[in-house]
Amino acid sequence: MVSNPTRRTVLVDAAVEVLAREGARGLTFRAVDQEAGVPNGTASNYFANRDDLLRQVGEYVHVRLAPSALRLAETMAAPPDKSLVERLLRDLLERLQVDRTGYLALLELRLEATRRPELQAALTKTISDNLEQNVRFHLDAGLPGDRTTVVSLYLAMSGMIVEHLTLPEVLPEAEMQELITVLVDRA
Repeated sequence: MVSNPTRRTVLVDAAVEVLAREGARGLTFRAVDQEAGVPNGTASNYFANRDDLLRQVGEYVHVRLAPSALRLAETMAAPPDKSLVERLLRDLLERLQVDRTGYLALLELRLEATRRPELQAALTKTISDNLEQNVRFHLDAGLPGDRTTVVSLYLAMSGMIVEHLTLPEVLPEAEMQELITVLVDRA
């Protein structure tokens, strides 16, 4: 396999775009090459097979959707109270609205994982690790609530985000913002 990290990132980003637009069935090396604007055959030099590509997309998409270190540091300068938790959740929603494609690709990966045990194992590990990092972050920052609070907010936000990014007319933006306040207050 070729080792050019910049080119690999370009290819994985292209795969995210293809996955979100075409679904897992449309994710081919040729489609990735075309999306990335590279010569045909390039993706096959970077990924052992389609399963390897799917796995790497699953690992990468979380990095792509994560907050920037600078923005997170600015946000965390506030007191660790309910309003900070609300701000963190609003920032999450905003990031996912900005990179809707990244989140839709993640949803496609989740669906594909129901048919591919290796992808399911890899995605389960990535998402479980991500959730545990969020729990540790919340507790270490001294934010209100415990592990159950964080998991409850994660599950509620996951449902709200799926609803908003797939059927945006179901919940108007203003209602989503109010729901975040209510979720934090009740959690």
